[in-house]
Amino acid sequence: MSVKEEMDSVQKLVLKSYKYESESFTNNFHKDKMFEVLQSSRNKNDRFCDIKLQTDDGTVIYGHKNILASATPYFNAMFSNFGESNKDLVNIKKFDSTILKLLIDYIYTGKIMITQENAQVMLAAANLLQLEYVKQACVEFIQKQLDPSNCLSIKVFADLHNCIELLSKCEEFIKKQFLELVKYDEFLSLSSEEVIKLISCNDIAVPFEEKVYECVLKWVKHELNLRKHLLPNLLEHVRLSLISKVYLLENVVNEHLLNNDPKCKDYLFEALHFNLIKSVNPSAIPETIRNKPRRLPKIFLVFSWCSSNDKCIISWYDPATNQVQIASENTDFRQSSNVCVVKDQFVFVVKCDRQSVVMLDTSLQSHCFVRKPDLLVNRLSLRLVVLNDCIYAIGCDDEIYSYSYDYRTVSTVEFFSLDTQKWQMVTSMPSKRTYFGVGVLNNLLYAVGGYSGRCLKSVDCYDPIQDSWAPIAEMSISRNNVGVGVLDGIMYAIGGSNESEMLKSVEAYSPSDGVWTSIADMHLCRDNPGVVALYGLLYVIGGNKYNSVEIYNPKTNSWSMKTVSISDPIYGAVVVNRPPYL
Repeated sequence: MSVKEEMDSVQKLVLKSYKYESESFTNNFHKDKMFEVLQSSRNKNDRFCDIKLQTDDGTVIYGHKNILASATPYFNAMFSNFGESNKDLVNIKKFDSTILKLLIDYIYTGKIMITQENAQVMLAAANLLQLEYVKQACVEFIQKQLDPSNCLSIKVFADLHNCIELLSKCEEFIKKQFLELVKYDEFLSLSSEEVIKLISCNDIAVPFEEKVYECVLKWVKHELNLRKHLLPNLLEHVRLSLISKVYLLENVVNEHLLNNDPKCKDYLFEALHFNLIKSVNPSAIPETIRNKPRRLPKIFLVFSWCSSNDKCIISWYDPATNQVQIASENTDFRQSSNVCVVKDQFVFVVKCDRQSVVMLDTSLQSHCFVRKPDLLVNRLSLRLVVLNDCIYAIGCDDEIYSYSYDYRTVSTVEFFSLDTQKWQMVTSMPSKRTYFGVGVLNNLLYAVGGYSGRCLKSVDCYDPIQDSWAPIAEMSISRNNVGVGVLDGIMYAIGGSNESEMLKSVEAYSPSDGVWTSIADMHLCRDNPGVVALYGLLYVIGGNKYNSVEIYNPKTNSWSMKTVSISDPIYGAVVVNRPPYL
């Protein structure tokens, strides 16, 4: 019986024996096995290899045109349209033979080994050969290797090879790690144009402009004779006006490089003039790029109270992602609105003994609170607020919490200067009040609502230049434990409580109008919430043992709400510069 007759008989038997419909079968190992055979056969004796790729060092790599052409448009074009289409030996110039062999092996195996030594050369080669998977793998690998010592050179490399994602990551990393990268030689090797491009960024992470000034001087002095004439061009982009007056007088005024250049002296006089106006009439300061604070990425530092463990839990909260990360725990802090922040970096807290003050530098990963000079007056449930980089401690009680102990309410006010590191008494509030809200608007301090034998709707305003208090328009209703926030020149009185109820109502005060106006209510009643402003929105956090956040958009006069993954009631929050280690 012939083969055809035998197959016909088998087919008739199968068709007669079964009534099932057709079924598809897939050998998952088929392609892998084929490529294993093709890969193992790639040598000079294999008669099916129809292309040899030769590098400048004479290395020859064997392959199959159909396989290479199907893997990448580079080889497809080479073997279809160019002179190499009829050749069996092609010279691949300016190609590292080891890298080319790895990439051709990848085409046959789907595997690639990337190392610190070959990553950049591999990326450049994969980019040329249009092997997108390998290129992306190299990008991801290099991103993990970014550090302050190499980020500038990697950025140049990414730009050269049009790696948009890697370039973006480098730029983000450079801005975040600015203070670290200026310590390395890569920074000193930059051109003046590159330094200017870097220091003119509005969002490089520099908590103090002094650091920008110092890195410019360091770059100039690295090759002084060649670079000193470039100092005026660089100094134009240093915001000298934001440097503290003490630093200017002690470190900048006597710098001979500045004194020997008329343009540099102009920038210095401008900075000194700015500081003079700021101390006399802050509202008269003209706004220029050299006195505009840089915009650093922000994050919230949130304080919540765990009653079961009698602890304050301090957490990082990113409003953009709604993610929470615990920073530390502390048993010395009490549940009260006794937290404030200076320069978006230095967080001050009054401890349980009502007089001890500690400070946390959020740029440091240790999360260690440092002891600062004690308050002059023992204060229970005081209010802390920052005005012109000075901390004001205001009111409240000098004994236990109780509305019946009104005579124990104190109206004294003291402030702490970071320059002198001392507390100093100023004029007391005109009337005693406790459990009020505080806000700062147009360089004036406001004490809002509170309690003084009854719930108050009155508001007192403090002028630090005149060292005097004056009443302003009253709120529409009485508010005790009111949250206060300031956003875009408007002050908001948020929630609180009065004799009859807890409140979700909100009213806004405009200094130009001199009146309080009701706005949209919050979703929930909130007593003693934390309030912060960020990127044109007002965030109301916690209050009344809630662990949620309400966000006010003044453009739409509407509130939205998020639940934060903090199990304990939130009682306070501050906005700080996002630390480089987060």
